[in-house]
Amino acid sequence: MRRSTPTTSLALALVATLTTASLAGTASAAPASAPAQAAALAAPDISVTNVQAHLTQFNSIANSNGGNRRAGSAGYAASVSYVKGKLQAAGYTVTEQTCTTCTYPGSNLIAEWPQGPADQVVMFGAHLDSVAAGPGINDNGSGSATLLENALVLAAQSPSMTKRVRFAWWNGEEQGLQGSKYYVNQLSSTQRGYIKGYYNFDMVGSPNGGYFINRITSATAAPLKAYWDSFGIQPEENTEGQGRSDDYSFANAGIQTSGYAAGASYTKTAAQASKWGGTSGAAYDGCYHRSCDTTSNINTTVLNRSADGVAYAIWALAVGSGTPTNDFSLAVSPTSGTVARGGSTTATVSTATTSGSAQTVTLAASGAPSGVTVGFSPSSVTSGGSATLTVSASSTATTGTFTITVTGTGGSATRTTSYTLTVTGGSGGCTGGQLIGNGSFESGTTPWTASSGVITNDQGQAARTGSYKAWLNGYGSSRTDTLSQSVTLPAGCTSYTLAFWLHIDSAETTTSTAYDKLTVQVGSTTLATYSNLNKASGYTQRSFDLAAYAGQTVTLKWTGVEDASLQTSFVIDDVTLQVG
Repeated sequence: MRRSTPTTSLALALVATLTTASLAGTASAAPASAPAQAAALAAPDISVTNVQAHLTQFNSIANSNGGNRRAGSAGYAASVSYVKGKLQAAGYTVTEQTCTTCTYPGSNLIAEWPQGPADQVVMFGAHLDSVAAGPGINDNGSGSATLLENALVLAAQSPSMTKRVRFAWWNGEEQGLQGSKYYVNQLSSTQRGYIKGYYNFDMVGSPNGGYFINRITSATAAPLKAYWDSFGIQPEENTEGQGRSDDYSFANAGIQTSGYAAGASYTKTAAQASKWGGTSGAAYDGCYHRSCDTTSNINTTVLNRSADGVAYAIWALAVGSGTPTNDFSLAVSPTSGTVARGGSTTATVSTATTSGSAQTVTLAASGAPSGVTVGFSPSSVTSGGSATLTVSASSTATTGTFTITVTGTGGSATRTTSYTLTVTGGSGGCTGGQLIGNGSFESGTTPWTASSGVITNDQGQAARTGSYKAWLNGYGSSRTDTLSQSVTLPAGCTSYTLAFWLHIDSAETTTSTAYDKLTVQVGSTTLATYSNLNKASGYTQRSFDLAAYAGQTVTLKWTGVEDASLQTSFVIDDVTLQVG
């Protein structure tokens, strides 16, 4: 924390003894509520021995890297590598997001279990960095290890999911919540809306610990409180941690938050010692931000109850009953297009596995007018893959605007999406349509020519549609990135419109100097120049008339040039060149 300026057998035993047993270090237990009993029966027991094994690894990493795991250090990088390796082996979709605005630039680690609806996300986070003074095993190896073991158990059990579960390990918390702030700031308003709750775990194994819950009376806190209430623990509001850990970054963005903590430098009261055990008049963690914050600085009972409470919350919030049903989503990008008689246009059809296992999805289309054919290449994909939709119009095709229904048929589900098609008459032998290939970047790099890493699904910047986009610059150091594609514009058409969606994110604070620039060119002619002065949230569509290039083959090119400090990201998506 930043310094301020149950297996079934265990769950059955727990429910059976709550009304009669007194647990070590607590007051006599009160009877568990029916919802608490149901969740205790469903949620797995998280092995505290396994959590401690992760803590031992963090301690060893610190010992091998100067005694700490501070953000930006070799110890922090090794911690990221350890957690990432475990998650990838378990089947998570794992992304390293470089926090370019952090005091010590380093990676946030984001891991998503690829089941459940993508627009219904429950997020669990903990900061992975320590202070420079020590290995940071309670602060915050305890929260990090707790989430890692919960993530591994979720993957091993692979239950049916009613929501998407996303885990995060933050960089730069000790320097002012920098990693989580950066992550939240990179989310679009739509992506923020997908997150139905963020749960933070910071110092959950304090040796003289208490039982604290962030926003304890909120609906978001209810599952965390229900689990601890089942022990008669009588948890309290986490007043010490208010505004001092990563939940604050999410709360400031309007996202509902809660979480567990066991206390830092504040002093345990006599009343707290009476109900929880421990020493009154002493700090919850006497080794807070000190070199003695090692594996010996952990209260195993508090750590165990925290880890099991996380599992309880995951199962209560996001896990359904029974075997996961195989399901998938279907989308088309762009969602509309224009084709002239005698011409063709393309779009990208994307699929994703939303629950259960991947399945073969067969693609078909309906609603095309007379003289128009719709094809797919390939005609079937494994969910998670994409195909190119090609619309071709004959010389006698019916003109007008039509809704094409794209249908994906899988083994256990059928999904549809819509594509709006406009057919024009053309003129002077015009062969029109949408000329840009792979304009949404979902089908790899072909036919684009781009600098290494520009076409990416890195979650550090959101795509406008789908998962991929072209991300130029954003490194905070001197760099030039390019993106280009050559196209042939037919003669004899009435309109030639280049359009693309652009998002500019920048750490520059000036309102007068263009330090970082994006130039848009057709051939050697500059169409527009954008810079850090144009930074804004979300995407803005930019369009240009290319009628002057009719009958020519030209190269469309975007060049991003970044200076030596303070990142500016130029993010491009959904590029089209409509001719008709």
